Amino acid sequence: MRIDDCFELGHIIKPHGLHGEVWMLIDADLPEAYQELESVFLETKGELIPFFIESISIQGNKALLAFEEVEDVETASTLSGRKVFLPLAFLPELDKDQFYFHEIQNFRVLDEIKGEIGRVKEIVSASSQDLLIVAHPSGAEILIPMADEVMRGVDKTQQELRVNCPEGLIELYLEADED
Repeated sequence: MRIDDCFELGHIIKPHGLHGEVWMLIDADLPEAYQELESVFLETKGELIPFFIESISIQGNKALLAFEEVEDVETASTLSGRKVFLPLAFLPELDKDQFYFHEIQNFRVLDEIKGEIGRVKEIVSASSQDLLIVAHPSGAEILIPMADEVMRGVDKTQQELRVNCPEGLIELYLEADED
């Protein structure tokens, strides 16, 4: 399995108890949707290694996992910090105007006032707010908050993301790029 064919579900936080269980932080809107998992992939030195699940207990945005063949705290400790992945096919279906971050990579970004401002380069997940990084044709990068009042819609067929940027935001980045 390749990382490009997967999405990051979360990461292992720390071991739990003496029998090899681990805590995983789940980075998903609906953690309970993953209650029936049979296996996950853990990243090890850039490779994805399958781990089969004996038991899973979801508690808020965390899961207590017991993996097959991980039977002691020493082995569980080696998993701390590792990213946890699932194949893209495990993603729940979304409504028409919803999207996963990986789906909008390189989409055209259209502002209601300014028109086309560039293409989606990257999305940065920050603790306070996700940011859309748009590559402007001038070479500047424009950071757009992914707030409900800014995001206006997505057209997956046309590969377009519609936004309504706060007044002066685009100019701020274009002026800074000129300096």
